[in-house]
Amino acid sequence: MEQQINILVVEDNNDINQLLCKIIKKSNFNPQAAYSGTEALIYLEKQKWDLVLLDLMLPGMTGEEILAKITSKDPTPVIIISAKDTQQTKIASLRSGADDFISKPFDVEEVSARIESLLRRTKQNKETPSSNQLTNKDIQIDLEAKMVVVNGTKLALTVREYAILVLLMSSPNKIFSKSNLFASVWNESFQGDDNTVNVHMSNLRNKLFKANPNEDYIETIWGMGYRLKS
Repeated sequence: MEQQINILVVEDNNDINQLLCKIIKKSNFNPQAAYSGTEALIYLEKQKWDLVLLDLMLPGMTGEEILAKITSKDPTPVIIISAKDTQQTKIASLRSGADDFISKPFDVEEVSARIESLLRRTKQNKETPSSNQLTNKDIQIDLEAKMVVVNGTKLALTVREYAILVLLMSSPNKIFSKSNLFASVWNESFQGDDNTVNVHMSNLRNKLFKANPNEDYIETIWGMGYRLKS
């Protein structure tokens, strides 16, 4: 029997919260409603969650504060669902550790698809063969523990950032286009106008740089994509 997938829904609007919970139940996952940032924090401290759906405008604590709390610990997949849908807000959320961003008003089927896509990717990462490691320069990835150490420093990566780094290190000589990365990491077809890959790649590079400012790990092949720098 498969373990139940538990999803925390942090949304102060009762109707929207209940709608999201219905979407989750329809996919045979287990939702838990939270109606404020303070309530969400209580649930986050009580147990681990497979996914968090997070609004930004919340009473008690803001969604941005909750996101910071989540990303400071073991990374939990987070999808932001918010009416604050400016490009600046989306990029800031992704750079702060969110794995995806859905604008309100949202399409029910899109929400369902994005939840399933992120959970599928997370599951694939967890099922990576045990006792397996990837190394390049001073990067060490323990695929069993999903732990990344760079220059002796343990990195806190999001699900997407981890998947991108593992993909690049699994084929160190291959150039990955944005389309390649999006299809492999997001399990969706690339639309060509999505800044998501750029933001996640920038986040990953920043974290690698902070761990070792004297090394350059990922290079951009202009007009082609990205690859691990030899």
